This record gives sequence, structure tokens and C-alpha cells, in this order.
Amino acid sequence: MTVTVRRNGSSGTAHTLQIRGHAITIDASIAGGGTDAGPEPHDLYDAALAACKALTMLLYAQRRGIPVEDIQVDVDRDASQERQGTYRLSARLQVGGALSDAQRDELLRVAGKCPVHKLMTEVKTEIETGWADGPAA
Repeated sequence: MTVTVRRNGSSGTAHTLQIRGHAITIDASIAGGGTDAGPEPHDLYDAALAACKALTMLLYAQRRGIPVEDIQVDVDRDASQERQGTYRLSARLQVGGALSDAQRDELLRVAGKCPVHKLMTEVKTEIETGWADGPAA
């Protein structure tokens, strides 16, 4: 699968992120020199963790018959030490439904094992950057 980001026009800082049939506007914040027309890349990174935890818990609950009615995952970022090598994310979960304490504990454990959490904490990511063939159309 290819994810594509392309600039929106020839001025401004907004871009369109294309994933399969989905388009999301991305931009830098006003403080970062952009127009805040959409989330910035760090927001998407953080959002990937929140989305993964929510979907992982929901799918697990559905398979196990756990009566989950609602899920909310809030992720807060502390990037104050990012340049020193530490990027901190804090995920706070809210799950609605008639759940026992054991079921809540089980969902908390499952959320901690979501694929993006593992990717962010256990996997070495290698990135190769090079030129594509031909100019941008």
C-alpha cells in the first residue's frame, strides 16, 4: 500500500494525504509556520496510537462478547524532550458499558498490545528516502 502526500496548489502549506480512497488535509500549525488547515504530522502519529487502541479494544470486545457500548481514547503528547530522544505519549481510555472490573482490566491489557503501540515501542523502523522517477505532475 502506498500513502501519498501532495501539496494543495502552489502557495500555502496545506497538503492532501491520500490513503486508499480517503483524503485528509494536513498542514503545519500557525505556530509552526502553516495555516492550520488540518492536523500536522505529529498529530497523525499520535492519532494512529489512539485509533489503534480504540479499534483493538472494540474488535477484541466484540469477539469475546464483552458489552462495550462506547470507547474514547485521549492521547496527550509531551514533546519537550523529543530532540533529546524521548517522545512521551499518554493514553487515557474511557469505555462505556456494563463491564466487570475483570473485563475492564482485560481491555486495558489488550489496549497496551495494539499493533501501533508495539510498532512505536518494540520495532526498529528503517526509512529509505530517495527521488521518484520523473517530476511531480
